[in-house]
Amino acid sequence: MLSCRDFERAEELVYRAMKPTPCYNWPLLAEALGANVWMKHENHTPTGAFKVRGGLVYANRYKARFPEAEGLISATRGNHGQSLAFAARVEGLHATIVVPHGNSAEKNAAMKSFGATLIEEGDDFDLACGCARSMAERDGLHMVPSFHEDLVAGVGTYAYEMMRQHADFDAIYVPIGKGSGICGMIEARNALNLKTKIVGVVSDRADGYARSFECGTLTEAERSDTFADGMAVRCPDADALDIVMKGADHIVRVDDDSIAKAIRLIYRATHNLAEGAGAASLAALMIEKDKMAGKKVGVVLSGQNIDSDWMADVLSGHTPTV
Repeated sequence: MLSCRDFERAEELVYRAMKPTPCYNWPLLAEALGANVWMKHENHTPTGAFKVRGGLVYANRYKARFPEAEGLISATRGNHGQSLAFAARVEGLHATIVVPHGNSAEKNAAMKSFGATLIEEGDDFDLACGCARSMAERDGLHMVPSFHEDLVAGVGTYAYEMMRQHADFDAIYVPIGKGSGICGMIEARNALNLKTKIVGVVSDRADGYARSFECGTLTEAERSDTFADGMAVRCPDADALDIVMKGADHIVRVDDDSIAKAIRLIYRATHNLAEGAGAASLAALMIEKDKMAGKKVGVVLSGQNIDSDWMADVLSGHTPTV
C-alpha cells in the first residue's frame, strides 16, 4: 500500500518536469450526461498522457540505485514509451522502445523525437513485450516493466491531485491498459481514506481485466484489435489485478463505436483531443448515465495522442478500423 507521503515524494520528482494538471467541470458534459462531471486533463502533460509521471519517478529512482546504468528498454503501444523516452533524457539515460508492427506512426515519431531508439517486433503488445525481454537479456539492458510500484506511485500523483481537490466524488471512471493508472487511483483513494468508488474501463476487444475481475482469477482476452491502443492488452498483470480485485467497484466494457462517440463529445464540449483510451472513461459514463444521474463523477482524459487520420475519421462520424 502507498501512503500519502509516498505520493508526495513522487510529486517532488514529477513536478521538476511538469506542473499539476487541471481538473475541470465542463457544463456541456454535465448537460449531456445529467451528472456533475469533472474531467482530469492528463492530456496536458509534456507527452500528452499521464504515463510520463510514472516514467519520471521510475527513471530517477533507477538511476539513483544504479548510477552507472546507461540504458533502459521496454515495450509499448505509445504512451509508456514516450514516458520512458522523455524521462530517460531527463536522467541522462538512453531508451530503447519495442513496439508491435503496425503501431501508430505518429506515436512512433513522438518516441523517436524524445530520443528513443525504436524497434518494431511482434504482432501485438504482448508479443512486443516478449521481444523486449529477450533483447534486454541479450544486450544487458534494464527491462522496464509496464507495471511496477514506482510507476504506480508516479502515475498515481494524478489521482492524488484529483482527490485532494475533490474528496467528495461519488465515483471516478478510469481506463485500464496494463493497470498502473487504475492502481494509482485505488492507492490514492485508500491513502486519503475516501469512499469514492473506482470504476475500471476496458475495451470489449481487450477485456482481460473484466474477465479476470468477474471470474476471480487471471484470464487473458482472446483479442486486442481496438483503435483504443492504450487499452489493447490481452493479458492482465498479476500484481495489478490483485489491487484491482480488492479496490475497484466494477469494470465496464466499452466498444469502439462508444469510444468514438465519447471522443466527439469531448471535442464538442471541451475542444480537447482525446485518444481512444483517453475517451474510454467518458464512454463508460455515457453507458452508465442513468445510474450516475445527479452524482458527482470524475473521468480521466488519460491521453490525447490519437493519429490525425483516426481523429479525422472520428470527427466525420466514423469509427477507425484496426
